[in-house]
Amino acid sequence: MGNPEATSAIVAAHADLTSRLPFDDDADFAAAEKGFIGTLAEPRVLDADGEVVWDASTYDFFDGGAAPDTVNPSLWRQSKLVAKHGLFEVVPGLYQVRGLDLSVMSFIEGDTGVIVVDPLISKETATAAAALYREHRGDRPIVAVIHTHSHIDHFGGVQGIVTQPEVDAGDVAIIAPEGLVEHAVAENVYAGTAMGRRAGYMYGAALPRGTRGAVGAGLGQTTSTGEATLLAPTLEITTTGETHTIDGVEFEFQMAPGTEAPTEMHFYIPRYEALCMAENATHTLHNLLTLRGALVRDPNVWSRYLTEAIERFGGRAQVVFASHHWPTWGNAEIVEFLSLQRDLYGYLHDQTLRLLNQGLTGAEIAEVIQLPPALENAWHARGYYGSVSHNVKAIYQRYMGWFDGNPARLWPHPPAALAERYVEAIGGIDRVLEMARAAYDTGDFRWAATLLDHAVFVDASNGAVKALYADTLEQLGYGSENGTWRNFFLSGATELRGGNFGTPTVTNAPAILAQLSPEQVFDAIAITIDGPNAWDLDLAFDITISDLNRDFHVTLRNGVLVYVERVREPDTDAALHLSLEKERLIRLAGGDLQSDGLSVTGDFGVLERLFSVLSPGDPNFEIVLP
Repeated sequence: MGNPEATSAIVAAHADLTSRLPFDDDADFAAAEKGFIGTLAEPRVLDADGEVVWDASTYDFFDGGAAPDTVNPSLWRQSKLVAKHGLFEVVPGLYQVRGLDLSVMSFIEGDTGVIVVDPLISKETATAAAALYREHRGDRPIVAVIHTHSHIDHFGGVQGIVTQPEVDAGDVAIIAPEGLVEHAVAENVYAGTAMGRRAGYMYGAALPRGTRGAVGAGLGQTTSTGEATLLAPTLEITTTGETHTIDGVEFEFQMAPGTEAPTEMHFYIPRYEALCMAENATHTLHNLLTLRGALVRDPNVWSRYLTEAIERFGGRAQVVFASHHWPTWGNAEIVEFLSLQRDLYGYLHDQTLRLLNQGLTGAEIAEVIQLPPALENAWHARGYYGSVSHNVKAIYQRYMGWFDGNPARLWPHPPAALAERYVEAIGGIDRVLEMARAAYDTGDFRWAATLLDHAVFVDASNGAVKALYADTLEQLGYGSENGTWRNFFLSGATELRGGNFGTPTVTNAPAILAQLSPEQVFDAIAITIDGPNAWDLDLAFDITISDLNRDFHVTLRNGVLVYVERVREPDTDAALHLSLEKERLIRLAGGDLQSDGLSVTGDFGVLERLFSVLSPGDPNFEIVLP
């Protein structure tokens, strides 16, 4: 079971933080409640099979009292704010549903219907959010959906509120920044298996909700587990300053690529004097490198786009809202909020570069960097989702890579081999365990975790090692201000005690895979080829994708799959020619060699030999164990 209580070291650290932060400032609580209209009568959202995909009531343990010892008081404050759920009026004509998924879904009323912004992760939660809006605002038709950027919590629920036939008929516009589909499907497919497994840790998917378990991820409480979908845009926004009138409402767009997402945009609505900042200005320090894994984001560009937003819209906006958290009202308050957010990312970027140019490594910079008081004491700049520590290391990685320049660290042993040597040098497992217990008892949980990490990689079956390691991670979780750090620590403890929980939420859903281009399908196959087993294969074949009228020549040599689009010669000498539609190509990539829809000319064994060397990702790979 582990230690159910926080140790005295954690309690003392919480007391110190409480004394340093402005907990008497409760303005956020008033803002998070402002405009509340109502919430779901039934807080559980079910899928078609009756399975729960979201249950807002699981966070009912939050109350008006002080934080328990097992939760960082700053994270407790943030989680109470984020757990509030229901329909809220931002200004008359602009509404948000909050607390029904990781993200926020917004409704902008036009002349005849409503424009929806960022319809959550799952069809089911998006449907529930739209129903809640209509319950209080009437059955207005959805005339457009805006996706602010390419992360799944901003497009996944779209088919829960509109259909492909409605889009095809021109009844609903799908509006997104240029390149959204390409980036959306690539992120969920190329490294999707590894990201999904780590996302289970990041969002605490397997943790019980409560004061000793999951209390939230800082940006939102957690991810819903319903069906993710995607509809291709009918209008792509490409240029800052571009304006479009949708159902009588004018939108002025600002492009912000390479910030929180590879493709992202902000927009201003003159009718409502409202500025949407997508996910680039929320009530937390965001990630520059998310713990689930992603490309490192650029804080320098991020801060510059915030400056541009202030310059373009700061004199006009009376409310700023985003696709997470609650809005900020008042022109002066908006400029201050955006300016502090801008300074946060700019400061981390500039100071990390200053210190790395003085010879400090990323880990060293993370220990010494200090935010200025104005940022340290701004609740919306606290590290609930991103953290100063891992963001600084991400900036270092962006500029300098994984190697810190010390030749002793250029070619270290991998974890298991390194662990064996450390444990032997220290004096064996028993001695390591003794040292770890001493570190635990003195509150040095970071050192205890390091020792026990080595020990468990030497002997993963050692019950005493695993038990103390789990207790140690639990204490680190109790102390974490960052919601995703807490989830990672507590998820590690959960697996040490109860075994691998796998990947609870899968993002490469059929509706997302359907948007893959042929090139992306070939790439997805290429990254699953077991190179050594394919060294001796020399394969070539042609593929016609009949519904797209496109032809590709594909080869496998030296363990590398290469594809080239070219006009097919009638008398090709390729040993195999396949003809199929794109949907069948996607199923083929998933391993379906037998079902209908595949026209084969030539040696089918070519394809069989290719598929014999595929090695798909493992959604159950170990994280805290070797």
